[in-house]
Amino acid sequence: MSAPDIVFILIDDMGWTDLACQGSRFYETPRLDALAAEGMRFTDAYAAAPVCSPTRASLLTGRYPARVGITQYIPGHNIGALADVPYFHFLPKNERTLASALRDGGYHTWHVGKWHLGGAGHSPTDQGFDVNIAGSNWGMPLKGYFSPYHMPALANGPDGEYLTDRLTDEAIRLVQNRPADARPFFLQLNHYAVHGPIQSPPALVEKYRAKARALGLDTQPSIVRGEEFGFEEKRGRHIERRILHSDPDYAAMIENLDTNIGRLVDALKASGRWQNTLLVFTSDNGGLATAEGSPTCNAPLSEGKGWAQEGGNREPLIITWPAQITAGSVCAEPVTSPDFFPTLLAAAGLPAEPAQHVDGTNFLPALRGEPHKRGPIFWHYPHYSNQGGRPCGAVRADNWKLIENFETGRLELYDLGNDLGENQNLAAHEPETTARLHGLLRNWRAEVGAIMPQPNVRWIAPHND
Repeated sequence: MSAPDIVFILIDDMGWTDLACQGSRFYETPRLDALAAEGMRFTDAYAAAPVCSPTRASLLTGRYPARVGITQYIPGHNIGALADVPYFHFLPKNERTLASALRDGGYHTWHVGKWHLGGAGHSPTDQGFDVNIAGSNWGMPLKGYFSPYHMPALANGPDGEYLTDRLTDEAIRLVQNRPADARPFFLQLNHYAVHGPIQSPPALVEKYRAKARALGLDTQPSIVRGEEFGFEEKRGRHIERRILHSDPDYAAMIENLDTNIGRLVDALKASGRWQNTLLVFTSDNGGLATAEGSPTCNAPLSEGKGWAQEGGNREPLIITWPAQITAGSVCAEPVTSPDFFPTLLAAAGLPAEPAQHVDGTNFLPALRGEPHKRGPIFWHYPHYSNQGGRPCGAVRADNWKLIENFETGRLELYDLGNDLGENQNLAAHEPETTARLHGLLRNWRAEVGAIMPQPNVRWIAPHND
């Protein structure tokens, strides 16, 4: 079989339960649910970080964010009891990217949408992509989702045009106007949705306002006020946790996104090459559930974007490849962002990259229904997140997950097989497992050269009420 066309769709801030096929009873996602039925849905897929830029760097390089040197969203900076840790504000050019490897292997390489890994000199076309549409140092639509966008690398559309519609149009045009040669393509479609500002087509918002009323969600408490943020910029402000799916604006954003994914799939099927098209759909971090309007809820997972808990890192993941993947299959083996680099190269029939250390594990056997064992997955987030998360590290090995708080040294151990919501800390009850996982985490940090945060001697802790 010839090398497949590869379509990688990365959503911004989509939570693990933000699809109907992932458990939402309020959001409507018929096209993505159908896509899951056509391919493989992963139950235990993880982002490499609870915020965007580190995950994006990891996806492109096959390396953990701590090894790349991008551990925070660009250009985030917060201080609390610990000082901030330095990190690159761009993807270094000496990093070998998936786009470069695929292009050298004969692929056309196209980027559409959010980049957030550097500006001029560090854009997608500096990192292996032949085409860049809308990719820049922007981490969100700074002028909103409705044209005029005033966005680098994207011309304004007609007044009122919706950004998610436009980016999908651009992706479809690339598919329909592909060069006449026989070379396959790699399309990276990074939607800005569902990142804030939460702005949606008005007719869809009205649909979900009516749905919320019909379900009685408009009268139910949806936000719970929590503890005070632990860093300087938000001193005196409190975390606000959403506890159910009920936000009409966010639901409308989800449905519009779903419709647009369906439009792209229709174009891919019309091209006549769908059978040999490998399509990946996933997110860069968990849903925004504790701050900045808290538009979604990740329950039964704990917390969300910016946190080490499952809600911050566990993602929806759907992969279709009709020629290789059995329709309606489900994979429960954990996978994580660095794994896509070796997996997609293997799917393309290209060799691994011997000149660059790759942390990812090739899970192509899992796609074919064969046994696959990932091994431990690690996280290093030595920063304060805008959403309330504290500097921390974490490791998952089998169903055990350990979280280390860098402020206090406190260890949390959870059995995810029996406690998906991370409610019962077993560290004191399972000392041997705690010590073993903590040892794995410390050894891994030393191996990747992870930078640890240092005390901020000027910090005065807030008083929580």
